[in-house]
Amino acid sequence: MSRVWLFSTLLLACSGAASAAETTLFDGTQPISIVHDKNATVSLAAQMLSDDLKALTGQPAKVSQRLSDCAQVCVVIGQFDAPVVTKLAKAAGVDPLALKGAWERYGRVAFTHQGKTYVLVYGSDRRGTIYGVTDLSRELGVSPWEWWADVKPRRVSRLTFDGAPRQSKAPSVQYRGIFLNDEDWGLEPWAGKTLEPEVGNIGPKTYKRVFELMWRLKANTLWPAMHINTVQFYGNKANPKLADDYAIVMGTSHAEPMARNNLREWDEARNGPFNFKVNRDKILDYWRTRLKETARDENIYTVGLRGLHDGPMQGADTLEARKDVLQSVIGLQRDLIRSTFRKAPETVPQAYVLYHELQEAYDAGLKLPEDVTLMWADDNYGYVRRLSNAEERKRSGGSGVYYHLSYWGRPHDYLWLGTTHPALIHAEMQKSYALDARRIWIVNVGDIKPIEYLTEYFLDLAFDADRFAEDPRDHLTKWAAEQFGPEQATPVADLMMGYYDLAFERKPEYMGFSETEPVTPVTESDFVKPDGEKAQARLKAYADLVARAEAVANTLPSDRKSAFFEMILYPVRGAANLNSRKLNLDLANLYARQGRASANAYVAKAKAAHQALVADTATYNGLENGKWNHMMDMAPRKLPVFLEPIWPQWSVSPEKGCAAAVSGGWWNDENALTFVTGQPRSRVIELFSRDTEARDWSLKVTGDSLKISDTSGRLVTGNGFEQRLTVSYDGGASTGPIDIACGGKTVRVYTKLLPAPAQTAFIENDRRVVIPLASQSGEDWERLDGLGHSGNSLRSRLTLPTRATASGTPLTYSFTTYSAVGGTVSVVALPVHALNPATGLKVAVQLDDGPLHVMDFATAGRSDVWRGNVLINKAVETWSFKKLNAGVHTLKLWPLDPGVVLDYAEVKLDGADKYYGVVEASTH
Repeated sequence: MSRVWLFSTLLLACSGAASAAETTLFDGTQPISIVHDKNATVSLAAQMLSDDLKALTGQPAKVSQRLSDCAQVCVVIGQFDAPVVTKLAKAAGVDPLALKGAWERYGRVAFTHQGKTYVLVYGSDRRGTIYGVTDLSRELGVSPWEWWADVKPRRVSRLTFDGAPRQSKAPSVQYRGIFLNDEDWGLEPWAGKTLEPEVGNIGPKTYKRVFELMWRLKANTLWPAMHINTVQFYGNKANPKLADDYAIVMGTSHAEPMARNNLREWDEARNGPFNFKVNRDKILDYWRTRLKETARDENIYTVGLRGLHDGPMQGADTLEARKDVLQSVIGLQRDLIRSTFRKAPETVPQAYVLYHELQEAYDAGLKLPEDVTLMWADDNYGYVRRLSNAEERKRSGGSGVYYHLSYWGRPHDYLWLGTTHPALIHAEMQKSYALDARRIWIVNVGDIKPIEYLTEYFLDLAFDADRFAEDPRDHLTKWAAEQFGPEQATPVADLMMGYYDLAFERKPEYMGFSETEPVTPVTESDFVKPDGEKAQARLKAYADLVARAEAVANTLPSDRKSAFFEMILYPVRGAANLNSRKLNLDLANLYARQGRASANAYVAKAKAAHQALVADTATYNGLENGKWNHMMDMAPRKLPVFLEPIWPQWSVSPEKGCAAAVSGGWWNDENALTFVTGQPRSRVIELFSRDTEARDWSLKVTGDSLKISDTSGRLVTGNGFEQRLTVSYDGGASTGPIDIACGGKTVRVYTKLLPAPAQTAFIENDRRVVIPLASQSGEDWERLDGLGHSGNSLRSRLTLPTRATASGTPLTYSFTTYSAVGGTVSVVALPVHALNPATGLKVAVQLDDGPLHVMDFATAGRSDVWRGNVLINKAVETWSFKKLNAGVHTLKLWPLDPGVVLDYAEVKLDGADKYYGVVEASTH
């Protein structure tokens, strides 16, 4: 079955070759042969294709370097000028020399010649040739995750593909790669104990598998694993040889200049301190030695200097001192490159990774040679700190981005599950590409697993910038179809977008509401405040995701069950169970304080969630007969959020009988169920026992505009002596009250019906108005679909000039309030960073005809404000007003700086409860 739709990067080219749109590669009987040029890299690609064909057909393809060995069907692979290519080019009707000098491009054509079918794959260079092979493999039905996530190729009786002539485009980003990092809890123990115990660590067997995956994802650059527990890449001589065989460009992180892993390679006892000011000669010799070792390799050399690990430079305590040392160091590193390689430094790829104090020094005036690539970094949480300005974009070395999908550090790690929202990756990397960061993109993928999809998405955007025109959900849908079949594509994409949405509100790793560096203890979740309803809603949302994921899992054939567990089911259930353990325990504490009999039942739910986490992790490590043993750890760094809590137990309340809570709070006139005429809405009543005596209950409601999810039942041990009732208002005129008979008494819940509002877009809902700002648009704004707590966001255009005052046509929102009280106006943005740090991230906001309020969402460094922002994916600016009369109001908003990303606005009136996250908007 052809999968041409997967390859938007391929361009059809006209040719005189005799070819058909559909070419048969295998008809069930005929042998396939593969002929390749003498290049060692191409030989490896030919063997990989042979293995793929064997997996698909059951028959190995004969691999040779001689055209005379061609069988009836023959795949010929080589670089554009290889003899095996040039001998067939005329018969194929193509000119391979057209690719001479191109970067990582390939051509492909199927044709008949002298009674045989040929498939000619020719590349502009080694990697171009490789991508021609991997694209063919993928089109035939081999997923990039065939080994790393067990998406096993399926046996077929016939193989066909589009044989029309084609030439691929050049990659959008020149160097695209991954960083294996924080490997202590997955990749390193798995490699050392499972994949290559003879090495006892990450070694050539692991890197071979990594390189094959990079081929299939069209990545060309690797920053290798570098923690203290890992044998350094150059510590095993087989590793760099393997990288060259696979045509992988090697680089190193911001903490590893000149291809050196300081943490493992610098011996302070023998060499002295890693302090350039007092130990210059030994450090220069140390760098010179590595340059000599790598002189024949394809490398990108990181210039600069940091401490032994991911820490500040030794011997320089001020910014000015660090800048001076760096200025000297980079000049000397360039001299080393010149003298060791005997070539001009500007001909050797180099990068300066602007991370932490390295960016501070650059911003303070550090001068870099213009051929050195400026590699900007995100803030570790997915928001790119800075990009090149107009002058910097003129540099010959260009710029790039170092991005995180996994991170160890403050304010909190996220090393366990891959939860970065695809829409955030899309927005930040589209911005980066638009501002010419196109030389190097490296993404920190931690242990690779379980960040499979996000890794592929990042690298797809890097390879083909045309994909920025595609909605992230559509990309995910196509990916799901490739892994699990077209019938599962939409269900899988929908549930995974729900998974990313919930993590965007708060990642599972952050559910302890604690921080790291220093590590603080777990505290009560803000989701449970003030009444537990946000916690209940989050638990329900996760339970729904799990049910949908398990429904898909139950329909999958056996050859996809491991893959689905690894990439979908384990992350979804893992996130759900960690949330369940934490939120149910917090609800137990809340309900115990309220004297509910259900408190211990919630403890039992939390305990069951922990046991499920343990069981799922054991299942993961046992998959495929132990192939992944030691890969998954449910408690990286043993941080408090991951550890099994102490399980409390409460005695039964001395009070007796039934009670009801409206939206989790004790009933009073202000907490009556409130509805707005003509506005359908659902609310919740919790009916519960104070003691553990079983009781029947029933209810009746006045009028026909309210429907209740249940009208009778029994409070017993099985339901925790409580019943959650959903009250649905249909917009009519007759409501309530609701009388609940339980345990010999009647509990009455009153209702309020507010008058129909004026014809405005938004109305007051429980003393607040929530306005999704992407509900409007304007010439100064671009819409970011799928990003934000309200569903979509607006970004002020990247080309917008900074303005001193509000000008142009504002975004205008109308809303209605019912209460004449004081309150606040908050504008909620995403915590992106300023394109121009000197001006900030400002907008101007006006309520009715009041004064303009200028709000600046920019943060400084790792400030407390920034720390709070990245944990909740929000930047919030607020002002207060003394009184807002009931009636119709207008909120106006103007951009003052480019790149501001706005989510929603909230008008909160005095008396409104404080909830975590966004409360559902009430629209007319």
